[in-house]
Amino acid sequence: MDRYLHLHQGGHHMFEGWPALPSPGWGMMLIWLPIFFVIAFLVYRDANRRGMNGLLWFILVILPMVGFIFLILYLVIREQGGVRPAPASDTAMDLLRERYARGEIDEEEFRKRREELERKG
Repeated sequence: MDRYLHLHQGGHHMFEGWPALPSPGWGMMLIWLPIFFVIAFLVYRDANRRGMNGLLWFILVILPMVGFIFLILYLVIREQGGVRPAPASDTAMDLLRERYARGEIDEEEFRKRREELERKG
């Protein structure tokens, strides 16, 4: 906590004074993207000169970079925690109590279904 207060009360952060650079992840991607396009263009041109399908080779060179971009986006956007279990309040007994409270079932039906739920465990 002292470090937090120190930084927000005029203390110096270890990156203060550094030139404004993009974050390493996005910065590296911005550097490599044009490089991939240049390489893909050179492969495209060479393949066309040799009578091969240049567009296919261009796509094959760009595909890993596009896949990497989608991987980064997935990791940033995905929902944390995976599949979440249903809330504990959604048990059968709770639903039965709610239906009884709303008047959807009468007392006799409530007791009958409650006993059945208690037997099933």
